[in-house]
Amino acid sequence: MLRLTWVQPEDLLGHELRQSAHEGREISAVAARWYRAGGPEAPTRAGASTAPVSPYLRMLAKDLLDELADLPRRSAEREPTCLERIKALCPDWPDRREGAPAPAEARLEAAWLGRAAGCLLGKPVEKLPLEGIRRLARAAGNWPLHTWFTARGVPDDLAERYPWNRRSAGNSLAENIDGMPEDDDLNYPLVNLLLLGRHGKAFTTADVARLWLDELPAGRAFTAERVAYRNLLCGIEPPRTALHRNPFREWIGALIRADVHGWTNPGDPAAAAEQAHRDATLTHTANGVYAAMFTAATLAEGAGGADDVHHCLGTGLTVIPPDSRLARAVRHAIRLARATRDFEVVVDELHAVHPGYHWVHAVPNTALIAAALTHADGDFTGSVCRAVSGGWDTDSNGATAGSVAGLLAGRPGALPDRWTAPLKNRLATSVGDFNGIGFDALAHLTHREAHRS
Repeated sequence: MLRLTWVQPEDLLGHELRQSAHEGREISAVAARWYRAGGPEAPTRAGASTAPVSPYLRMLAKDLLDELADLPRRSAEREPTCLERIKALCPDWPDRREGAPAPAEARLEAAWLGRAAGCLLGKPVEKLPLEGIRRLARAAGNWPLHTWFTARGVPDDLAERYPWNRRSAGNSLAENIDGMPEDDDLNYPLVNLLLLGRHGKAFTTADVARLWLDELPAGRAFTAERVAYRNLLCGIEPPRTALHRNPFREWIGALIRADVHGWTNPGDPAAAAEQAHRDATLTHTANGVYAAMFTAATLAEGAGGADDVHHCLGTGLTVIPPDSRLARAVRHAIRLARATRDFEVVVDELHAVHPGYHWVHAVPNTALIAAALTHADGDFTGSVCRAVSGGWDTDSNGATAGSVAGLLAGRPGALPDRWTAPLKNRLATSVGDFNGIGFDALAHLTHREAHRS
C-alpha cells in the first residue's frame, strides 16, 4: 500500500499537536480525544507511519486538525507573521540601503560551492541520532569531524545499528562522491534563480506559487512545502497555504530557500529579509518565516562586503522579533558558542535546551547553525563540520553554514580542495534546465540577478 509522506491526516495530527503546543494553544482536550480513539503518535523520523489506520481515524484526524487550527495562539502577539507587525517589533530593523555593488562572481561561486559541500557532508547521516553520528565518525578516525563521512573502517554491527541514510549513502560517502547529487537544499536556490529571472525582486508570493506548480516536481517537495503544494492543487491560495493542515509551518523549509535572497541584495539586509518573507509565507508562519529572514539578512550583509561572521549574524538578528523563540534560541546559542571551548559541550547543551522540538524544526536548527558559525569564527571547514556534527537536520544545517562561510571566504580557492574537488563543478537536479550545471555558471546567473531591480 502506498504510504504518501508528509500529507496523511493521521500522521499530521501528531505533529500538529506538538506544533500547537509550541504556539501556546491548549491542546489537552484534542489530544485526549485522539489517543482515546487509538490514534498513533507522529512518526519520529519518517514522513509517514508504516501501517494504515481505519477510515474512522483518518476522518477524525481531519476534524481534529481543523479544531486545533481554531484554538487561540498565546504566542500571537510576540510572534506575528505579518511583515509590518514583524517590523514593529524589531527596534533595530535596518534601513534600506541601495546601490551596493554586486558581489564578485568568485565570491558567489564560493557561496554556491560552500552550500553544496556542506549539504553533501550532512547527507549520509541525515535522520541519525546525535550518538550515532559521533560513533560512526569516531570509528572512521574522523572525530572531531574534519572531512567526509566514510564507511571504511566502520564495524558492521555499528553500521547496522546506525545505518547511513539509504538515499544518500550511494552518492555522499567519501568513496562514492562523483559530483553534487540532487538535494532539496540545492533545488530551492535554483527555483529562486528562476523566480528572480522571471519576476525580478518585486515578485509576489503568488508568483512563487505559480512557479512551483510549473517547475518544481511535487515529489521533490517535503514537509511544509509538500503540504502547501497540495493546498495549491486544492484551490487554497497563499498565505492560507501555510496554515491549512500544515503542522510543519515552523520547520526548516523556508530557511533553505533563503540564500538567493541574501546573495542578490548585497549590503541591504532589510530588502533581503522582505524578499525572504514573501517567499516563506507560501509555506511557513512565525518562526519558520523568521529563520528565512535571519538567514537572508545575514547573507546580504556578507554579500555587501562584510567579512566578520559575528557582525553578519548580529545583522540577521535585527530582522526578527527579539522576543520570539527563534531569536531567543539564536542569542543563547551564540553566547554559548562564545563561552565554551569544546563544541561537543555546546551541542549537548543545545540538545538539552531544545528537547521538545522535531529534528527538522527551525528553532533548534537555526540555533545550531549560528553556534557553529560563531564557534568556528567563520572558518569554512570548522563551520560545516560543526554544523553537521551537531545533528538534527544535518544536510540543511551544513548547507546554510557552508553558504555563509563560503561567501565570507570570498573565492573558490579559499575553500580547501578536499571539499570542492569531489563536486567536479557539476550539480544534479530535476529543476528546470539546470541539470549538470556548473557552480561557476550558477555564480554568473546569481551575479546577474544581483544587478536587477
